[in-house]
Amino acid sequence: MSTLFTRILDGDIPGRFVWEDDVCAAFLTIEPLQPGHTLVVPRAEVDHWPDLPEEIWSHLLTVARHIGAAQRSAFSPQRIGLLIQGYEIPHTHVHVWPSQSSADFDLAAAAHDVPGAELDEAAEALRQALRAAGLGTHVPG
Repeated sequence: MSTLFTRILDGDIPGRFVWEDDVCAAFLTIEPLQPGHTLVVPRAEVDHWPDLPEEIWSHLLTVARHIGAAQRSAFSPQRIGLLIQGYEIPHTHVHVWPSQSSADFDLAAAAHDVPGAELDEAAEALRQALRAAGLGTHVPG
């Protein structure tokens, strides 16, 4: 059975994508810690990140760095958060988010019921920042 993330990657469930390539995709989480909170997810369904092939792992971190740079440009945060946890869904995913303080590192405190228009606005800000950084070939839409 496909994971929730595979269903999003396959288009069975809608997602606000900001990056797509043959190895992974990045899309906004529906429960963001801050506006622009993005998940970088490999297309391969691998539960635990140490089990990823080295080339996929390296690629995920490269994409996460690009997303973090776009978040810094789009949202002007104090820091960019990066977390690999994976308890919710058995499919490796890297959380990348704009952070204003260490309090932003509490996934249990993630916002709920964020209006779709707010998520759309954050996704478009990231897409614009990625295009401005010369990475438009990976930006959907």
